[in-house]
Amino acid sequence: MIAGEAPTSAETGRQNNLTAAHAKLTFHGVALGHPDRPRAEARLESHLMSSMELTFRTASAQDVPALVALVESAYRGDASRAGWTTEADILDGQRTDPEAVAAVVGEPASVMLVAEADGALVACCQLEDRGGHAYFGMFAVSPSQQGGGLGRRVLAEAERLARERWGAAEMHMTVISVRDDLIAWYVRRGYARTGRTSPFPYGDERFGLPKRDDLEFELLVKRLH
Repeated sequence: MIAGEAPTSAETGRQNNLTAAHAKLTFHGVALGHPDRPRAEARLESHLMSSMELTFRTASAQDVPALVALVESAYRGDASRAGWTTEADILDGQRTDPEAVAAVVGEPASVMLVAEADGALVACCQLEDRGGHAYFGMFAVSPSQQGGGLGRRVLAEAERLARERWGAAEMHMTVISVRDDLIAWYVRRGYARTGRTSPFPYGDERFGLPKRDDLEFELLVKRLH
């Protein structure tokens, strides 16, 4: 850019990209990898959580198309890279489909919890009563809303619901074991790695098209009482 001239759209775009990259590396002045980073994130999450009005409810059959779109947007394709939960680097194909979501919505022992802000569906998760413990899955937060504490708030509501509705003593979930950042997020919220793994369903395209051959699920557990 020549001094005194307005920046071009390309120059503005490059500056925005640099600003975004810097924001990922320095979070409120705390560098990525610094031991104070989780505390800095928690402070910002606490502030943003208090400023967002959320409404929780149980999903109905009419929500299925929107739920499928939300889950896909959080995990698959280039659009999911706007958030940090993307699986685009390890999986192609679908994350879920209308049949799978409708099955959860219609299952008496399950609840599909949705969170809305200003009338828009921004997050969801599956809860299932498994007798003594609850299973947590199909967790998705809109990529544009990630990083502001919404996921933590949804997880806390899911834990409360599992305790109060089913008397669940524990929450169980399975996470792809190579998702170190996601596992670390759950560990900071009280979940323990068990080291117990189960195989990824290679060859079943309902679960996506793997880009690597070392995928498996690890069980995480949290005591709720």
